[in-house]
Amino acid sequence: MIGLEGALALFLLVNLLAALIRAARGPTLADRMLAALLFGTTGVGVLLLLAHAGEEGVYTPLIDVALTLALLAAIAGIAFARRGWGREISGEADERND
Repeated sequence: MIGLEGALALFLLVNLLAALIRAARGPTLADRMLAALLFGTTGVGVLLLLAHAGEEGVYTPLIDVALTLALLAAIAGIAFARRGWGREISGEADERND
């Protein structure tokens, strides 16, 4: 089963490289943020695959790191959405005052 997990981890790392290129070339901030969220989810997937492929008990800290990374990615997405939404609302308020 280690061969399947290794192949999946390699596939996810290739996706991570594609996300890095997208983040560098992204035309908008939203594209870059989505690429950053992809970093988080792909990183979680790779860490969980490595934890599953490893020996019992040795890779348990990888699961903790994966959960922490997932939490940080979710918080970053929420913060970006709130910041972008706040700009949109304040922009509408400025237009009404003119």
